Amino acid sequence: MDHAICDYEGTSYRARFWDGQGRDYEDLAERIALGRLLPPSGRRIVEIGAGFGRLADFYTGYEQVILLDYAVSGLREAQERLGTSGRFIYVAADLYQLPLAPGTCDTAVTVRVLHHVEDVPAALRGIASVLRPGGVYVLEYANKRNLKAILRYLLRRQSWSPFSPEPYEFVRLNFDFHPTWMAQELSRAGFTVDAGKAVSHFRYPFVKRIVPPKPLAAVDGLFQDVGAVWKFSPSIFLRTHTAGVGGAVDTGLFCCPTCRSLDLKPVGELLVCAGCHAAWSAADGIYDFKAPVARGNAL
Repeated sequence: MDHAICDYEGTSYRARFWDGQGRDYEDLAERIALGRLLPPSGRRIVEIGAGFGRLADFYTGYEQVILLDYAVSGLREAQERLGTSGRFIYVAADLYQLPLAPGTCDTAVTVRVLHHVEDVPAALRGIASVLRPGGVYVLEYANKRNLKAILRYLLRRQSWSPFSPEPYEFVRLNFDFHPTWMAQELSRAGFTVDAGKAVSHFRYPFVKRIVPPKPLAAVDGLFQDVGAVWKFSPSIFLRTHTAGVGGAVDTGLFCCPTCRSLDLKPVGELLVCAGCHAAWSAADGIYDFKAPVARGNAL
């Protein structure tokens, strides 16, 4: 099944959505939640939808950090900020066809990603597959049942119900999710929820104009635990884990997204799959698994 992808290629996501765009409060509030939920250390972590690496400073306790995004341009920005030491691995790939071998990661992170995903169950199954037994998945999702949506619905200023469980697509490839629906899909994908935080309670322009970002985020941090009980904030963070106990597989990092073969051989600036003979670019420090550059006899 083909899935539509929200593609930020060439848009300078950092300049368009973060630098000087009035989201300092949201950035700080999200950092508070992530700092409380993320395991501080591990062998390998993958951030899916990493963009320009906004949250990469949280991963200092991990030996290897995979920053995965669909937009090569975003990974270039991350590379410029973080360097090419080898500790950071930059991967361009489709969320629905992750090019990572099963069980290779201790931890996975998605922040501001699932709201662009039209088939969340498929995405969750893919993320579960790359985690080791007992691996941790920290996720954020846009909450359909937020206070603003509830008030608008009760005042008849919007037609859709924030209480109905199905996802709501308010703009093409922009979804809000009901907490009960998300919990059910996580369970179906094999995740158990350990903890949660309600985030960005004060995401209102008039409040952000009055209160500076740092104190506003600090107050938000005070409400994140109790708010997680009611889940009325626009953003919800969860820490989940997969079943079992075990270490991350370390025999090989990548698999072919086309045929799932684990046998990929480096040939110059390519990775060539021994199973289907697809060749994937590995040039300039970025592994590009979005589309093969050659097949079979074309090599």
